[in-house]
Amino acid sequence: MGKAITAPLGIPKDFPSSSHSAVVPQSGVTDEFCPVMTTLEMIGGKWKVLILYHLQSHSVRFNELGRLLPTVTQRMLTLQLRELEQDGLVHREVFPVVPPKVEYSLTPLGISLLPVISAMHDWGAQFGNRSN
Repeated sequence: MGKAITAPLGIPKDFPSSSHSAVVPQSGVTDEFCPVMTTLEMIGGKWKVLILYHLQSHSVRFNELGRLLPTVTQRMLTLQLRELEQDGLVHREVFPVVPPKVEYSLTPLGISLLPVISAMHDWGAQFGNRSN
């Protein structure tokens, strides 16, 4: 596969910096291995990024995540956490107590996504209230 080249993005004039570029795939990059698709397969969906966002500073129990994401169903939260765990982004720790206690935290791979999530946060803060 060839190296990726950078190309300027169509950044709005009111964006704080003019030094932004995007990675544009060269020929030979297929859907079989596309870094963006790989990332989206791991963090795609409505809840995964928000779960990772809430785990960034400390371990969180299941019910606390449910309170932090009040519109997610318990079933969907469970499914999303399982997928994040299977992908190696989240660690699930079960404590041998009654009632059961389960905490979720980021793995080193999950921590490596924090700059991406931070960039999403910053972009949303800057452009989230714009009307089309």
